[in-house]
Amino acid sequence: MTSQRIARLSSRAVIGVSGPDWRSFLQGLLTQDVETLAPGELRFSGLLTPQGRLLYDLFAAGLPDGALLDVAAEHRDTIVARLSMYRLRAKVEIGPLDLVVAAVFDPSGATVTGEGLYADPRLAALGARVYGPVDEPDADEAAFEAHRLALGVPGPADWLSDRNYPIEADFDLLAGIDFKKGCFVGQETTSRMKRRGTIKNRMLPIVFDGPAPAFGAEVLAGTLRAGEVLSGTDGRAMALLRLDRIEGAELTVDGRPVRVDRPEWVPPTPTAASV
Repeated sequence: MTSQRIARLSSRAVIGVSGPDWRSFLQGLLTQDVETLAPGELRFSGLLTPQGRLLYDLFAAGLPDGALLDVAAEHRDTIVARLSMYRLRAKVEIGPLDLVVAAVFDPSGATVTGEGLYADPRLAALGARVYGPVDEPDADEAAFEAHRLALGVPGPADWLSDRNYPIEADFDLLAGIDFKKGCFVGQETTSRMKRRGTIKNRMLPIVFDGPAPAFGAEVLAGTLRAGEVLSGTDGRAMALLRLDRIEGAELTVDGRPVRVDRPEWVPPTPTAASV
């Protein structure tokens, strides 16, 4: 028996990209491959600064003659302007679309089914996305965000804009970066971090008693700074953590004990002997 639910995501909006050059245009900009994006397929990706920092997350949904870009609603106009800046002579049309974005998910993590679903490429347990007319929602966006947080997956409220590298936001573990696709904006820094193994920080969930600490609250390993708290709710939050300071350490935030709840999809931190 399924406990499948539908939540309208009012924090998300849609951009349409079409025209003869739409694939090559997006291919040179996004962290994920779109040359092989098929109709009905969804790919998680990022748009980076030339220095490799994460500007915006997005999902590219394949259509027969183009793609839909699922982006943060508050940044849609800025993203349209930024994409247009890169267009130059490319034969591509870019513009906002009046489509509803919804998430279909099962709080148990079971696979969801239905017509017109785009499976979430990050984790199967996250369910799927829908663009356009949807059945009457039976959950709100907060319920889906709680589901995402329970799975340990960071979101836009955690990485903000032009602050973190996509690998720090776990894009490499959540099918958000194709390291074999060739050049994209910010590719050099991203590839170098992966190749050299210089991943010092990652976003991981932490658990604690009581309300979430304030955004930016310091995570301490003894007296050493081990990271900072990001978004969260009672009992659970995301944190950007220094991997070399959290293993086996007693962590605190504002004097309260906290514990890292490493998801199964996050590999163990390499030890000095294994590096």
